[in-house]
Amino acid sequence: MMQLRIGQGIDIHQFQSGRKLLLGGVEIPSDRGLIGHSDADALLHAIIDAVLGAVGKEDIGHFFPDSDQKWKNSDSSNLLDHVWTLISSEGWQIVNIDCTIMTEAPKIAPHRLQIRESIAKLLKCKVDQIGVKATTAEHLGALGRGEGLLASCVVLLELKEKAS
Repeated sequence: MMQLRIGQGIDIHQFQSGRKLLLGGVEIPSDRGLIGHSDADALLHAIIDAVLGAVGKEDIGHFFPDSDQKWKNSDSSNLLDHVWTLISSEGWQIVNIDCTIMTEAPKIAPHRLQIRESIAKLLKCKVDQIGVKATTAEHLGALGRGEGLLASCVVLLELKEKAS
């Protein structure tokens, strides 16, 4: 019998001038980036929480606590690689991932394919298994004022059948 699991992840970070903006492992041209203990790649953080949640594991903060200087300025691609190595070694594989980025600026559409390709490469799956959409907050609240960015992700995983 095929076993499927779904997981959801959400991450939100505040913008700060002078930082690089990384989304899905891709540097997005911008005069400001996201504040965080690591490189603050909110999209990869949402994906990490989604895959961890799908298999019933602790969240990103358990694996990479911001109280541990070991993870200070970490490349989130490495964090995802660590988590995905653990999860895939248990037999899980990606069915699909669907992500949404909410921000007033910068525009995500010109970078969508590159972000999808980056995530697919990190998770060793096909680009058509990765969806990336963008929306705005319609000028409502802190996100609408351009103070930050929110990334959300839903993942569907399948447990590979063991050869008998």
